Amino acid sequence: MEMLQHELHREFPEHTATIDALKSSDDRFSRLFDEYHEVDRNVEEIEEHDVPISDIEFEILKKRRLHLKDELYAMICAYRPQ
Repeated sequence: MEMLQHELHREFPEHTATIDALKSSDDRFSRLFDEYHEVDRNVEEIEEHDVPISDIEFEILKKRRLHLKDELYAMICAYRPQ
């Protein structure tokens, strides 16, 4: 089964420069960015290797990833270079 890649630069290629700027200038964005990618790696690992996990736990993990992506996207959209 082909796995979807949810890496933030792939999700929002038109915002690559903004993502890079926020990563280097905003500690909160940087922490959320790292957490997003950690959760995403966990989801991918579970999917790729059929890791035993309950459906509820897996859905919670995927919802966390979505919440983080939404929060990061809001920060990207609100960003105004100084």
